[in-house]
Amino acid sequence: MKQTFDVRGGPAIGRENLPTLRAALTSDAIDFFFVPHEDEYQNEYLPDSNERLAWISGFTGSAGSALIGRTEAILFVDGRYTLQARDQVDLDLFQIEGLPDPGPAGWIRTRDLSGRTIAYDPRLVSPKDVAMLANAADQAGASLKALTTNPIDEAWADRPAEPLAPVIPYPIEFAGRSSAEKRADIAKDLREKRVDATIVTAPSSLAWLFNIRGGDVMCTPLPLGRAIVKANGHADLYLATEKVTEDLHIHLGNDVALKPIEALESDLKALTGQSVLLDPTIASAWFFDALEQAGATLIHGQDVCALPKAKKNAAELDGTRAAHIRDGAALTRFLHWLDTHAQSGKVSEIDAVTKLEAFRNETGQLNDLSFETISGAGPNGAIVHYRVSTATNRLLERGSLFLVDSGGQYTDGTTDVTRTVPIGSPSQEMARHYTLVLKGHIAMSAVRFPPGTTGTHLDVLARHALWQAGLDYQHGTGHGVGVYLGVHEGPQRIAKPWNPTPLAPGMIVSNEPGYYKTGAYGIRIENLQTVTEPADIPGGEIAMLGFETLTYAPLSRALIETDLLTDAERAWVDTYHADVLRKISPHVDGTVRHWLEATCAPL
Repeated sequence: MKQTFDVRGGPAIGRENLPTLRAALTSDAIDFFFVPHEDEYQNEYLPDSNERLAWISGFTGSAGSALIGRTEAILFVDGRYTLQARDQVDLDLFQIEGLPDPGPAGWIRTRDLSGRTIAYDPRLVSPKDVAMLANAADQAGASLKALTTNPIDEAWADRPAEPLAPVIPYPIEFAGRSSAEKRADIAKDLREKRVDATIVTAPSSLAWLFNIRGGDVMCTPLPLGRAIVKANGHADLYLATEKVTEDLHIHLGNDVALKPIEALESDLKALTGQSVLLDPTIASAWFFDALEQAGATLIHGQDVCALPKAKKNAAELDGTRAAHIRDGAALTRFLHWLDTHAQSGKVSEIDAVTKLEAFRNETGQLNDLSFETISGAGPNGAIVHYRVSTATNRLLERGSLFLVDSGGQYTDGTTDVTRTVPIGSPSQEMARHYTLVLKGHIAMSAVRFPPGTTGTHLDVLARHALWQAGLDYQHGTGHGVGVYLGVHEGPQRIAKPWNPTPLAPGMIVSNEPGYYKTGAYGIRIENLQTVTEPADIPGGEIAMLGFETLTYAPLSRALIETDLLTDAERAWVDTYHADVLRKISPHVDGTVRHWLEATCAPL
């Protein structure tokens, strides 16, 4: 992709589209309509045709929802997006409230809505969300109504066409295992659970299970579709017919029936009397309603593809390692450019994004970015989920910090890396804070832990040095990452909130502690790492898991306060930089190589 920087949305959109939707609500006797950000597939990135919240409000953030009434309109956003929402939404038309407090359910609960009807599209919301809305509506005296058609879709006259990118086979050399082998494992799992079938509703699980990739959403090579997988090993794969190629038929073989997506609803009705496993965290309420009406027995459980997809096999890890070396060389060229050509104070955030994407493109193997690059200069770096636009673009000013969080999608792997560098001379405070973040990063990289440990158990290690200084960061320490799939992948996670999934060999997680000084600068250091097999420790009694670093690009020497590091931490930095030099130097030219040698010299 080529990242664009124009701000979509804006106050004019709400002024144009709100009256159209309200006319539809009035004609259908609906008092309020609930509009989530999520689409039918619960993707991180949405096709333009599914940006319903942006269409009605002008707000383009990645999380939020709205309640649209005949005379009121309320937009709910979390703290990351409060400022963005106020810039993009017409405040004369929309009231902005918080997520999760009060959230749509909280707002409804505190009002007298006696005799009113609150409607929703069951294809876009989870059963949990429906239950919360129903409870709130009951307390407010209102009734909750599921709609068979979405009034936004009907009112959206120039709605973009649904994406129809071809679905292509994913090579076995990168997948490591055939789709038939994976489906056999899933069928065995279903039999052990005494379940007749499962519905694969997540496009990432669909892509992994059938060894296919697509191009229906930005930044992630997903094919939008569904599947029914049965305990006997047979599977029905539902895709728009325009996406299907002859190669796909040959790739899938005789045990997979390719069907048009329109056939899914009738095939769900045919599951009468069968037990069907569904994941209520990723499957919409529409699936549960359809199966209940069909007389199927619903079994709530985790997506059967989630854990095996998270535990990468040897081929997936080898491909990921190769992708990271390639990506690390591109990033190293960029860091050299920052250190030698972007110190003038005249380079902008957009200039930096464009330059970094050009270096990745020059590898000849970049298929897409893995997410829109976060390019934060000075105070913009303190906005955790900042996205540069023409309206917010800042110069990389001397005496400031620059934070860049970016990644690439390559056929053999997905990357995600953050580096923070000084522009000009950093202050002592900047270096101190950077080093405290680095200490947490090192702790999370070097830790050994017993099987059964979850990311929640480890999260404190990344925060310890910051906590001792009275500091913290308000985001998770690590998320799962796919292989030429989503840059954010569960079920594993490293964060304060409880996560029940133990870290297991082959899982890829990010290691990204940070510190953010509002109005001044942001610091984050992020590498990806994979969980290693249990290994004995001399003198120990338990074979311990650990982490293997996957990301290789130099850290900022100018920001490291060596006096704050222990001997072991200094040794970690020196060893890491020696590995960076050994792995990356063969892939960069003389000028960059000389810079890299100096940057990676022992502390």
